[in-house]
Amino acid sequence: MERANEALFYAGTYNSENEKAIQLCALSLLSGEMRILEGTEGIENPSFLAVNKAGSVLYAVSEKDQGEVYAYAIDPATKALKSLGSRPTEGGAPCYVSISPKEDYIFVSNYSGGNVNAFPVNEDGSLQEMSDQVKHVGSGIREDRQEAPHPHSVIPDASGRHVLVCDLGLDQIVIYRPEEGKLVKHRELNLPPGSGPRHLAVHPSGQWIYLANELNCTVTAFANDEQDANLNVLQHLSTLPDNYTAGSDDTASDIHVSPSGRFLYVSNRGQDSIALFHIDELTGLLEAVDWQGTGGRTPRNFAIIGDKLLAANQNSDNITSFSIDSESGRLIPTGNELEMKSPVCVQAL
Repeated sequence: MERANEALFYAGTYNSENEKAIQLCALSLLSGEMRILEGTEGIENPSFLAVNKAGSVLYAVSEKDQGEVYAYAIDPATKALKSLGSRPTEGGAPCYVSISPKEDYIFVSNYSGGNVNAFPVNEDGSLQEMSDQVKHVGSGIREDRQEAPHPHSVIPDASGRHVLVCDLGLDQIVIYRPEEGKLVKHRELNLPPGSGPRHLAVHPSGQWIYLANELNCTVTAFANDEQDANLNVLQHLSTLPDNYTAGSDDTASDIHVSPSGRFLYVSNRGQDSIALFHIDELTGLLEAVDWQGTGGRTPRNFAIIGDKLLAANQNSDNITSFSIDSESGRLIPTGNELEMKSPVCVQAL
């Protein structure tokens, strides 16, 4: 099991329910070496995972035509998963699950279903019947990708007063107020046409929010009025280098702020890199600094664990590790990789 100077994480993959689609893994915080400890069967395409603060419950979406969300109890000793059951999401291709700050609800976004769900959580972490769902309507300018709504993430703010939904198909962030299990629309924020908003990251201070726009490979910085969830655009920046010619397979994917609040990272599929931005501590503005290849293809998701960054490379069947330079934020390859079929989510325990 876990050794000294190791951190544990779960990896979600695109695999069938007959395969070990969720993998429990260990990361050496010294060398960046990774190993698989055990796997969990019985869920198809667990493409996004979330763990509660106590590390006692894991939630996973099952990204398929008839979507589901699963709850698992995490064994305190072995960290193995025991199923607490699942609920239908009443939409296709659920691709994100998040937990409310009070941990009394989880939220799910369904990419092809165009709907967002709220589920009350029981004391043991299992899920009650859906308390509400909202359905988005409309389309964007890209006929190939924005023919319909595509909510790609659903993220509660730190206060718990608002839930922010990035809709790739509508070029909008739709903000809701959770009220007694219902999602009440609060406001909408429009992005430039063809942006395709995907994931966002909240700065540790709560002052700023950063958004990865999948389709036009940009990151948007917002000033955040947390009281009213009013986001004011500060800047739009490319996630790709100036000297790089983007092709049709270039899409931005995941985004995270370092725990220090000094660095922002965004993954680029196609170029297969992670972009580093420095964050101005007074203004929240971004400066593009570096691009590091991920040592694989299609980095759909990544996670920061300690002073390491792990990139899940979906189309090269590997997770790669990097050390984060504490002064510059630059990523230094450790030379370690973990072979795994279609890894698409890394969730620290």
